[in-house]
Amino acid sequence: MDIRYSTGKEAFKHMTTGELRKEFLIQNIFVADDVSAVYSHIDRIVTLGAMPVNNKVDLAKNIDPMKDFGVNYFLERRELGIINIGGDGVVQADGVTYNLVHFDGLYLPMGTKQVSLASKDAKNPAKYYMSSTPAHQAFPAKHIVFAAAKHVSAGNVADSNKRTINQYIHPDVLDTCQLSMGLTQLDEGSVWNTMPAHTHERRMEVYFYFDIKEKQTLFHLFGEPTETRHIAVGNEEAVINPSWSIHSGVGTSNYTFIWAMCGENRTYTDMDWVATEELR
Repeated sequence: MDIRYSTGKEAFKHMTTGELRKEFLIQNIFVADDVSAVYSHIDRIVTLGAMPVNNKVDLAKNIDPMKDFGVNYFLERRELGIINIGGDGVVQADGVTYNLVHFDGLYLPMGTKQVSLASKDAKNPAKYYMSSTPAHQAFPAKHIVFAAAKHVSAGNVADSNKRTINQYIHPDVLDTCQLSMGLTQLDEGSVWNTMPAHTHERRMEVYFYFDIKEKQTLFHLFGEPTETRHIAVGNEEAVINPSWSIHSGVGTSNYTFIWAMCGENRTYTDMDWVATEELR
């Protein structure tokens, strides 16, 4: 498991492109028959990916619970969100089987001891993108099919940001301790997400970008509103975003991204907006 440490505002201002990528960019999320994990000290979120092809894989395959978290098993004091962006898959959690087709989600509560992940077709494997955050209470597990997510239209064609925000792990859909998670799809011809930009000092966020077309790229913008920086992001890569930073992106074509948040509250509209003309 890769461990990343917190970076403050002052240090961020002086980081090179290479340093920004090393600290905040998550690559190689999906590896055949394996589980990747990045543990960030920013609100202690863990970003994971799994792509079982020929074999079923255990969620905590590359995690030492006692060494890494001081617990007996990974979700002893954590909750977990899963969204499948690949082919049909099967998740087994403490003996319960969940069939996750493309764009299905799953919430697993604190106290879930055993989680295994599999694909139904090795030629079209499932791709499980996952986020885990600390928890203090066990809420019911829930399978969230795409149709059951809350779908919110946002933006417009004139501003090149027409998109649909699909809220999976959200207060209007289910209860959690602090994890929120969803999937945003940009319409063809729209390239901006989260613009006008905002911060939410009380919550951090991880953006996972995918469906970026071949020979296209995306620029993720972050930093203080008056001290912005950017990094180029490829398909199926994620960016860890501190709570004090804006988080926005623009692609050379439309794309999709999964957002995961944790922190002091789960109020989706708790945002401090930044006027576009004030960005530097």
